Amino acid sequence: MTRARDTTTPGIALAGLRPAPAQQWGGVRMIPLIREHVRHDLRITRRKLDAHVVTVGDGTAYCSFMPHAFVLDWSDDGHPLAATGGQLHGPGSQTAKPRQTALVHRMAKREDRNALRFVPLHLAMEGFLALHFGGPDVAWTEYSREAMSRGLSPRSERSVAGLWIDGLAEALRVFEIHEQQVGVLVFVADALASAFVLPRPEDYRELHRSLLSDFYGELLYQYGLLHPELARIDLELDATQIRDLAELRAAVATGRREWHEHTLLFSHGLLARTTHWQSVYRAGPFHLRRFIGELNPEHEGHIGEAIHRDDGSLEYLKTYRLSAAQVRRAYLLQQLANHDWHLGACAEALGDTVKGLMLRLKNAGFAYLLKPHLLRGL
Repeated sequence: MTRARDTTTPGIALAGLRPAPAQQWGGVRMIPLIREHVRHDLRITRRKLDAHVVTVGDGTAYCSFMPHAFVLDWSDDGHPLAATGGQLHGPGSQTAKPRQTALVHRMAKREDRNALRFVPLHLAMEGFLALHFGGPDVAWTEYSREAMSRGLSPRSERSVAGLWIDGLAEALRVFEIHEQQVGVLVFVADALASAFVLPRPEDYRELHRSLLSDFYGELLYQYGLLHPELARIDLELDATQIRDLAELRAAVATGRREWHEHTLLFSHGLLARTTHWQSVYRAGPFHLRRFIGELNPEHEGHIGEAIHRDDGSLEYLKTYRLSAAQVRRAYLLQQLANHDWHLGACAEALGDTVKGLMLRLKNAGFAYLLKPHLLRGL
């Protein structure tokens, strides 16, 4: 295992994937993602996880409802394993024996020489909660004793289970899975709720309904209630312009390009905005990273995790759409950290007053960072 550098990219490329025409049920729209060339050296499967607390180091604990974990399991023989978990395997090796791996309390942990277990989506949320978790690193007089000694602890965010989003369970039930489908983009009221990609079609079929046990922002729960129906968007071919198989192939290719452009338009907030990546684990040609998208109160925000190959192809992706309030909180923390936690410098950069900035911190749930007498009268 080696650790790669943290990086920044202009977005997330769906390298190696092709969007298919959307399917719609009520207020939920889903765009299938097709992998034309499937490689069989990586598999991801699910393991039941009976845990609510994960220790993440330095005495810090992450608490949440975690219904399952994903396991990567690679062999040295080039022969896929049938044991619980996924496999990374290389060429020219001998048969390995299936084995069971023990649960350990970290978001991503190598369980033995050839096995990695990680908690999907919570891996990304833990990184988001840890953003500037240490709090002020300069003892400015405005900050409370608790802020200086404990930072942002405890830091929490609220979300809802997929089962609570109106129409999602039924949409997943009636969704037609394509033969080469390895992922899906899920929209609620045409707002991108989640992107989910796996290495192989077999993996996706097994984990298709796991989207119900994922967690989502409260905004999407509200959208599901307020927008129970959406207009259909269908790919139509003009039969009068098709006279032979060559013209039919050309028309289908044109339709696929249009769907690709349509998908990019719908998913612009995830695919085409600055994304900051943090390396988590590397095994052979595969890189597990988590990311935080652009934090701008004027735009939608996303976090998630992904596995890429050395050649850049996307093998795994799971994302979470932040609510507007979550983006605002993270944005305030980011701006404070960028200005060494100096309220005056930060307020000036934001075009606000110190009093106005303190009010914003209070409304965002960070009143405990400031001394109580400064909050009186706000």
